[in-house]
Amino acid sequence: MIPRNPLVLAAVLLSLAACASGGSDSEGATADAVQSATVADTSGSFAPEPGFNTEEYAHVAENGFRDARATPLSTFAIDVDRASYANVRRFLRQGQMPPADAVRIEELVNYFEYDDPDPAGDEPFAVRTEVADAPWNPEHRLVRIGIQGRRMDVAELPPSNLVFLVDVSGSMEPDLPLVKAALGRLVEEMGDEDRVGIVVYAGAAGVVLEPTSDRRRIMRALDDLQAGGSTAGGEGIRLAYRLARDAFVGGGNNRVILATDGDFNVGVTSEGELVRLIEQEREDGIFLTVLGFGTGNLADARMEALADHGNGNYAYVDGEDEAEKVLVRERAGTLVAIAKDVKVQVEFNPARVDSYRLIGYENRVMAAEDFNDDRKDAGELGAGHTVTVLYEVVPAGGSREGRRVDPLRYQDRRGGASGELMTVKLRYKQPEGGESRLLEHTVRDSHRPLDAASNDLRFAAAVAQWGMLLRGSEHAGQASYERVLRLARGAVGRDAHGDRAEFVRLVQSSRRLASQDGWVDEEEPWAEDDAPSHGH
Repeated sequence: MIPRNPLVLAAVLLSLAACASGGSDSEGATADAVQSATVADTSGSFAPEPGFNTEEYAHVAENGFRDARATPLSTFAIDVDRASYANVRRFLRQGQMPPADAVRIEELVNYFEYDDPDPAGDEPFAVRTEVADAPWNPEHRLVRIGIQGRRMDVAELPPSNLVFLVDVSGSMEPDLPLVKAALGRLVEEMGDEDRVGIVVYAGAAGVVLEPTSDRRRIMRALDDLQAGGSTAGGEGIRLAYRLARDAFVGGGNNRVILATDGDFNVGVTSEGELVRLIEQEREDGIFLTVLGFGTGNLADARMEALADHGNGNYAYVDGEDEAEKVLVRERAGTLVAIAKDVKVQVEFNPARVDSYRLIGYENRVMAAEDFNDDRKDAGELGAGHTVTVLYEVVPAGGSREGRRVDPLRYQDRRGGASGELMTVKLRYKQPEGGESRLLEHTVRDSHRPLDAASNDLRFAAAVAQWGMLLRGSEHAGQASYERVLRLARGAVGRDAHGDRAEFVRLVQSSRRLASQDGWVDEEEPWAEDDAPSHGH
């Protein structure tokens, strides 16, 4: 995936490296030596003190409007992470508003399933677009680009070679039961050809279980895990990758799954060494999935950065239901990549568009010339994943606040005769390929009133509007919690797993927390009895 803000990443990786000198050499660690999975170094055992919060989030500088004549191209890498939504939910369930930088709007929107069509032919994904009025500013257009990855039945999934890399340091003690339950659910879904190995780290790293297809042995090893020790992780990540390499499955799904609160050090002694390690393993076909756990010391920025470099994804698990969603319902999308280095480039027609704003994806933005450069890393798309992209568009002749330059005199606007609003281009590589392929999709200026738009556009607009309110966005316009609720309630549609209904309840909760007097709708008040169990 595309690297995040380099200054943030540098700080993150240097903080990882700072603790490495305390790590011990684990190359000699064997299954016998750590069979009980108890980390011996308990002298540094700790858990966050109540009320002590060291959570860290990378700063998100919200995208602003861009002039379609001066900057007609918008280029970015896709994002399939959903961690931000589950993390925001965790804050609201605890009776707190989330920090602004914990709210990544694209991850809120992409948490949900949408009714986009499956691809036809040989392409790994299909593209659908729709244009309607923007709910927070009816003078503007809202464009939804839906990217639907090819769905795969369980029988179609390639054999998996998975290595669970489990943080069993003291800070993970409250969360280890959930980690074991989450990974256990994944093991229960394994096929006969799938293999799992387990590596743990805290004061020392060790192999708990060599790769095996024996579910009983895997479940016993998980059950025996215990927390304790400092967060000096030794060579945990090296050991996990080594295990994955030794059991590599050609044409299969080879992946390290890191379960941690992020308050850790993976035993690499410099920023450059860590990046090279993860990227080299990525190039060799071993990807990285990061599962975040815990509260009070969640290192969100750190885990996101690791997943980015590992051609993987990052999810936050706030309860057993979220574990079920990520590792069972969406197992194919979480674990099986159908396309890598997926980039999007949108060209706006200045005869139809005065200006535009990409909603979210701030840390995925790329230079225009990077779109055609196959050396540039980008995002991965999992089987069955849906990616939604939203643009707020000011039509030609429209007005927007903060216009920074006067209208240009000599720019040609004759492109308006085509009726095209924009052209969407996508580049991607096959999971094991090195040369990208190009798809192109034209969007005509055929917008409709918001109430005539599809459930998918209206629901995605409600989620984006909610995200802007949570972030205190300067672009929120007429947005309000009441508007979000009305829009979302009318766009729930088919909601097989209740995710959209839960969203409505979370909006009610956030409105209550945001208001000074605690008022909520009388006809549908927030109540703990209404909330799903297991933190979801």
